[in-house]
Amino acid sequence: MTEHTTEQVTRQVDYARQAPDVYRAMLAFSGATAKGLDPVLAELVKIRASQINRCAFCLDMHTTDARKAGESEQRIYLLSAWEEVTGVYTDKERAALALTEAITVLTDGFVPDAVYARAAEHFDEQELSRLVGAIVAINAWNRFSVTFRPPLRGNA
Repeated sequence: MTEHTTEQVTRQVDYARQAPDVYRAMLAFSGATAKGLDPVLAELVKIRASQINRCAFCLDMHTTDARKAGESEQRIYLLSAWEEVTGVYTDKERAALALTEAITVLTDGFVPDAVYARAAEHFDEQELSRLVGAIVAINAWNRFSVTFRPPLRGNA
């Protein structure tokens, strides 16, 4: 079990400066996955993965970006309980969120066939490939941020 303390270790590693080639590659990867994806759907996926990974920096960034893309407060607030609410998220969004959780958690060590099939019903192959890439990218960004804990954008 992970021990949590009230003190936060200051980690001032600026990975964009210390590993600029890695940072640029991550930006390019993230940008490539976003092409052709609905911006609101992409933000919902990024928020949900960031909730699971407990990434404060990414939650701050992507809830702000979701609002700018036109997302409602209600849908942002309910995202952590998306499976429990009806009529709030479309079937396509629900399939994307299920896939996000399966890829992010990997409880069984793989994405279950039923979850993949559900997503494949709502996305063409190219869009599904980009969605999976976007999920992989936000998980990578989450890992950078939960490791280095950069200040929130409003606190910089």
